Formats: sequence, structure tokens, C-alpha cells
Amino acid sequence: MTSHLVPPHGGRLAPLMASPARVADLVAHAKEMASWSLAPRQLADLELLLSGAFSPLRGFMGRSEAESVRRDMGLVDGTFWPAPVTLEVSEDAAKGLAPGRPLGLRDGEGVLRAVLHVEEVWRAEGPAAAVVSVAGRVEGVEAPHHYDFLELRATPSVLREQLARWGWRKVAAFHTGEVLHRAEHELTLAAARELEASVLVQLCVAADSWWDAGHYSRIRCLQAVMKAYPPGTAHLNLLPLAPREAGARDLLLNAVVAQNYGCSHFLVRGSAAGAEDEIVARATGDLQIKLVREPERVWSPDRGAFVTVDGVRDQSAAKTLLPAEVAERLAWGREIPSWFTFPEVLHELRRSRPPRSRQGFTVFFTGLPSSGKSTLANVLLVKLLEIGGRPVTLLDGDIVRKHLSSELGFSREHRNLNIARIGYVASEITKNNGIALCAPIAPYDAVRQQVRAMIEPHGGFLLVHVSTPVAVCEQRDRKGLYAKARAGIVKEFTGVSDPYEEPKDAGLVIDTAERSPEECVQAILLHLEKQGYIGPATGRGSDV
Repeated sequence: MTSHLVPPHGGRLAPLMASPARVADLVAHAKEMASWSLAPRQLADLELLLSGAFSPLRGFMGRSEAESVRRDMGLVDGTFWPAPVTLEVSEDAAKGLAPGRPLGLRDGEGVLRAVLHVEEVWRAEGPAAAVVSVAGRVEGVEAPHHYDFLELRATPSVLREQLARWGWRKVAAFHTGEVLHRAEHELTLAAARELEASVLVQLCVAADSWWDAGHYSRIRCLQAVMKAYPPGTAHLNLLPLAPREAGARDLLLNAVVAQNYGCSHFLVRGSAAGAEDEIVARATGDLQIKLVREPERVWSPDRGAFVTVDGVRDQSAAKTLLPAEVAERLAWGREIPSWFTFPEVLHELRRSRPPRSRQGFTVFFTGLPSSGKSTLANVLLVKLLEIGGRPVTLLDGDIVRKHLSSELGFSREHRNLNIARIGYVASEITKNNGIALCAPIAPYDAVRQQVRAMIEPHGGFLLVHVSTPVAVCEQRDRKGLYAKARAGIVKEFTGVSDPYEEPKDAGLVIDTAERSPEECVQAILLHLEKQGYIGPATGRGSDV
């Protein structure tokens, strides 16, 4: 593939949106084109290409371009570029593609966002040989649309105009994917004062979903932090840039993007060290933007201020909180020190991330037929309703089969689909601070993992393996299903003619042959209390 370039930064940007007349022509022929539905991160790459944030790129890279970038951190014409920007498609999608044929690039809803003029279909060498990439020039039809925080979503050309209008000639960019607290605020403020520059905070949101409550919370927190800067010296912008690989190349790609947004400096957290820093140092001469190393800040109680790590007289007295510690304190409702963050940020964090005792959670029972899952789920339902405070929903296997999956059979595919539906409903209940009790057989590990992945981002997930022996289950069987299965009347019956994959990641393993339902449920309640999902909003342990 040839390089599709315009003069590098310092000249014009390379936005790739087609003219209205050209858009009408592309749309008119869209039905004749092959199509590819872009994954969220691919859509973010396309957005950066279309806006000019990835200038001087004019499309997705081919083999020679990508290899040149990986080897020399430069395009084939010698222009500096730190990381490959490629488009991977499925084997089926690649079958009908060839140089000279257009490929319609669509979002998840099927809206045509751009047309890729295919110049190369290629495979990477090595372990990724199964991945098919498509390269070519891109023409934008309709840029990806957002409904949230539109005033914070400036493109490079729009932001450049704003910076010029404000008189911001020196701008230090700081990229983050998380909330800023006092230490980061002090770091950026100290750098801006030293440089006599304004600050552009760019929140990377390509990995976020519009339905993710955490996305909105992070932005509201950062809006609060912006008020702590001197008036007229800082601005927040949302950046659809997804991380590619850890280390120097990702850092340098961020710097190139900041350069295209009109920034003069790029703030890098932490001290310089190691081979990664050698890569950064080697590339700085190819950048117009200047990289500025800013050491991390820690709280010094004896000085009552944030200082660099090297500036602390008593290292043992220096304080900081790691993200995992902050998350734990929020989960247990414990104190977060005033030196760590701003009151407005803490208020928003507590509002969006309540303690576990007010969060939703799912208890997911799995086990053989007649192992006691439904009995335990019903007893637990009653106990949780007695405690009160949150709505509780029972998703029992038979109930779900009747109301949610009545058209499904009992093949492996249909069983997995049934469990996936249960998981989706449970994730919605959990996300909205309710309690979901699920009691299907769920014999296959892969779909249980799928359910866990759906629920854990939104709240608690407890997998309970009801490990009652098959002989006991068969004795309890009121419907005579085990006998019918052994007689060959009922096909694909779990525990007889179909396997049950015992979970290795269960939070609790309970054998109902040895304990009464009340004893089993008490063990579950005590485990939930230990994890903080039942009980007071404040947790155990002293504050630092």
C-alpha cells in the first residue's frame, strides 16, 4: 500500500470527510459494496482518522507500512509514526475483498460511516497469521455521532480554532483514562507554571460505552477538577483514543495526537528509566511537540503539601493511595482522606460507586438436576427479603424456561443461549442495585464465565456450586427424569448422558446431602456479609 500523506503537523491536518456531493455518490452505491461492522475500538480509530487526529495518515496501513512502523517507527516515506494503525476483519469478510473494491465501514447499528478503498488484503506473520487485515484510503461519509457531552468533544481543527481564539499559544497536554485527584492536579499545575502554559486534559474514552455509568462519573469528576485550576488556564476534552500496547510506543502515539490537537507540550508522568525511555528519547527529535517529564507527587504531612518523591525528607511518612486502595475504601464505605482528592470528586465517586452494602449483586447457583439449587435460591430469597433494602429477583431454571426461553430446546447451543439470557437479565438487575438469584443447571464452564463477565463490571458475583452427589440427586428426583434418562427416553440429560463441568472458580461449594437448606443459606449469607454485600455501609479496618 502506498502512503496517503499530507504535510506533517505544522502544515494542514488531514481530515478525511468527503464532500456532500461525494457522500451522496458513496451512499448511492453503498448497497453494492461489501460491508464490515466495526468493533468499538475500530470505530474509535476511524473517528481519529476522519477528524485528522491521526494526521498524516489517510487510511489503514498495509503490510509494508505496518512493518516499517514496527521496525523503524516511521512510515515507508520516512515520516515519523510510532504504532501501526490497521483494520482487522474476519476470514468470512475478507473472502470477497480485493484491491480496487470498496468496503463499507459501518457502526454497530449498521450506519455507513466511511468507505475504505481496498488496496491490500494481508496477513501478519507469526502468531497473528490468522488475522486478516485490510488496507486502503478512507473516505468519510458520516462521522461517528455522540449524544453525551458534545461541548467536550472538539475535533483537532475545532480545538485549534478555540485555542487560537483564547490566545493559548503554549498548551501542555495531559492524557488520562481515569479520574484526576489532588496529586495529578498538582503535577499538571506545577508543569504548567514552569512552562508558563495552559493545560489541556484529554480523557481517553474509546474503551467506554455510552451505557456505562462509570463513563459519565469520570467526566463529571474531571469537570469538578477543572474548577481547581486558575480561571482560563485549563480545558477538558474527550478523546476517542484506545490504548494499543503498553510502553513507549503508546506514549508516543498519544504525543502525536496531542500535537495534532494543537498542543506544544506533552506531559509524561514518572521518571525516565530503562529501555522504554531510550525509545522515547530517540523519537523526540521527530516530534514537534515537546515531551516534558513530570515526577509523581506524594503527600508530605510534615510539609502539608504534595511534593515530588525525591523531595520528601522522610520517605516513610509520605502518603499516597493506589487505585485499588481507593476502590476498596469506596466498596467498604471507609474514609478517603481530604488530602487525597477534592470534596466534589469524592461526592461524585460515592454517588456513582456506593459501598457494597448498597450495590447490586448476583448469586448464581450451578449443579446437577435435583441437587437443591432451587430450594436454596428460594430460602435465600426469603432471607434477603427479610433483611430488606434492595429488590430481589429469582431467576430459577424452570421459571426462565417458561417465560424467557420457551422456544429453546436442550441442545448444548440452546442451553448456552438460555444461560446467557439469564446472565443478561441478572446483569441488568445488578447494574440497577438489585439482587438476582439464578438457579439453572448451567453445566458448561464457558457460558458460566460469560455470565460472570457480564455481571462483575456492575456489582458482585457469587458462584455457588451445589455439589450434591449424583446418587443423592437421583433419589430426590420427583419428576423421574433420571430414570427416563437412564432408559434413553430423555436425551442429553446432565449427569447421565450429558456432562457436567464442575466449576473451579466457585466462591462457595455446598453439598446439600450433608446440610439442611437453612444451614446452607446461612453459609451463603455469612459469605456475602464477609464480602461486604450485606451489613452496614462502613467496613472493617483502620484508615491511613
